[in-house]
Amino acid sequence: MTSSEPVAELSARFQLASARRLPHVGDAHPCGRLHGHTFDITLVVRGPIDPHFGWVADFADITAAWTPIAAQLDHRVLNEVPGLENPTSEQLAVWIWRALKPAMPLLHAIHIGETGGFVVTYRGE
Repeated sequence: MTSSEPVAELSARFQLASARRLPHVGDAHPCGRLHGHTFDITLVVRGPIDPHFGWVADFADITAAWTPIAAQLDHRVLNEVPGLENPTSEQLAVWIWRALKPAMPLLHAIHIGETGGFVVTYRGE
């Protein structure tokens, strides 16, 4: 990519309804008990704007890459998903990144929003 190529970021927002329990917090911590969240997942793609199509990526392709990931997480207990035994939002972001990056090479960031307005941002490994 040269400096003369226009570069843009686009975001696609999805939601998951999942339950979790954080196993490493103290007994008095509310997140140590099973509880649910509606997670707002924002996938950010960054790259050059294709001169023919006029976009960085097709939203339909992003949705197609996301759909099998969502099927593993939506309306599930995250602790039961392999690799999410300690399903903090940070760990969830890393897990999603690793699952999506092969299908989405321009993936730039993942934002995980949870109840209360708290957001985690992960920008890859």
